[in-house]
Amino acid sequence: MKISIFGLGYVGCVSLGCLAKNGHSIIGVDVNQIKIDLINEGKPTIIEKEIDDIIAEALKNRKISATHDYLTAVNNSEISIIAVGTPSTKKGHLNLNHIYKVAEEIGNALKEKKSFHIIVIRSTVLPGTNFKIGEIIEKTSLKMRNKDFAVVSNPEFLREGSAVKDYFNPPFTVLGSENKFALDELEKLYSEINAPIKRVSIEVAELIKYVNNSFHALKIVFANEVGNICKILGIDSHEVMDLFALDKQLNLSPYYLKPGFAYGGSCLPKDLKGLKTIAHEHYLSAPVLESIEDSNQNQKQIAIEMITKHRGKKIGILGLSFKEGTDDLRYSPIVEVAEYLLGKGYEINIFDKNVSISKLTGTNKEYIDNHIPHLAVLVSDDINRVIDLSDVLVITHKIDRVVEYIEKYSDKFFIDLARITNNKYPNYEGICW
Repeated sequence: MKISIFGLGYVGCVSLGCLAKNGHSIIGVDVNQIKIDLINEGKPTIIEKEIDDIIAEALKNRKISATHDYLTAVNNSEISIIAVGTPSTKKGHLNLNHIYKVAEEIGNALKEKKSFHIIVIRSTVLPGTNFKIGEIIEKTSLKMRNKDFAVVSNPEFLREGSAVKDYFNPPFTVLGSENKFALDELEKLYSEINAPIKRVSIEVAELIKYVNNSFHALKIVFANEVGNICKILGIDSHEVMDLFALDKQLNLSPYYLKPGFAYGGSCLPKDLKGLKTIAHEHYLSAPVLESIEDSNQNQKQIAIEMITKHRGKKIGILGLSFKEGTDDLRYSPIVEVAEYLLGKGYEINIFDKNVSISKLTGTNKEYIDNHIPHLAVLVSDDINRVIDLSDVLVITHKIDRVVEYIEKYSDKFFIDLARITNNKYPNYEGICW
């Protein structure tokens, strides 16, 4: 394919070289004459493992060139990749001036172009930018999006020091567009990349890199806080974290990465508190560990606000234990929500087939007696009775046929804390979706 790449910095240079290595013809576009000259001399614009040999080979094979002439670049390519910088402002907002300027240039170039053109956004941008770029190109070119051109969000996942390896072996290739032809063409472009191709909504494609990098930052800080605690105790922090990383079932897995309600149970709150106590006793600051419980409490508050914004004072709770399939009520987050609602005068009815009041013993019974002492009169194993008695239903477990109840009882409102469906019903709302 014939491709133009706008921006010959880190992402642009790596993309130019690697696409050429896969046999495509590339025209690089930049305002910096030094970068243009480097590419035209067969030299990379960055210091990065393997890229110098790739660029030199690409020039030798006449697969690459560079220019500041965007009109020629667009009119001699089928696809234009935007890889210009999106630096942060002093207030933390993205400076999108460069990317909007490129959109105007591409729009100008498309005025006289007869063939369909695909614009690919590789720059890291916030949700809504794809739409804005399409607007700019429409306004400048006087052509129609998805008739004369398409815009595809295609975030990159390159790390400095291993960018070439990452280009050919990303975790996945993300494509977000409403245009099927453009998506099909991009799949062909990336057919030699060793990664599954994921077609997603434009907004998901725009957001995913921010989520990825924020989580990477969180992991680094978490490991450092653990390391500080280990050091003060004379424990090898790397041995601890190496062992931690061996657990692919829970620690390094999707298991706890599903947006939803707050955590609960007897283990997580207790052990988190224990680790924080060790830090406190040794006068260590552990801001990430300290903030976990605050964030968890915030999720409970979000649930309460979702419930109380409705006029109905009769609340049905479908699932009381902290985890479905158990009768463990200790530190169940929905117990705290129910306790709050009872204190505010709400009428509560609860369905949980696994919670038998007569069988509650020990710390489980002690916990519930302290929080909801009259639980026996509130809990039922008849879901139809609880629904009939309620104006608002709060779903905390993945209970059979709940979706059928949502569809059947259109006069009642259902609040989902367990992701039982992703369908949009007028009488339904999910806590994180």
